[in-house]
Amino acid sequence: MRCLFAALLGACVLASTAEAKPPLREVSAIDDALFDLGVADRIRKQCPSIDARMLRALRYISDLERQAKAMGYTDEEISAYIDSDAEKDRMKARGAAFFAQRGVDTSDPQSYCALGLEEIQKSSRIGSLLRAK
Repeated sequence: MRCLFAALLGACVLASTAEAKPPLREVSAIDDALFDLGVADRIRKQCPSIDARMLRALRYISDLERQAKAMGYTDEEISAYIDSDAEKDRMKARGAAFFAQRGVDTSDPQSYCALGLEEIQKSSRIGSLLRAK
């Protein structure tokens, strides 16, 4: 009986370890969505002729939070991910690479405008968070 109990306990431990959640940075549905939100925010701050669709952005953030919770992440885990300086630095580096790849001259606001208008035209996730003034 003792062996059976130990075997069952071991199986439960292995099952719970196998079901461990990956860090949120590794959940592309969340990480990529937050990245797109950050890109849209940067575009709207740098381009004088583009605004944010603030209600849509707030709804978007709320939906991401709900999605993370549905995946089993706690409020504390979500906050730790969002507030992490390391994650913010990683996203900034990812954003710098994205803007460079897309040909944005970060010293030229019109360069951000061109990208923003392109994203709006494509109806991309980034574009859906922006509107031309």
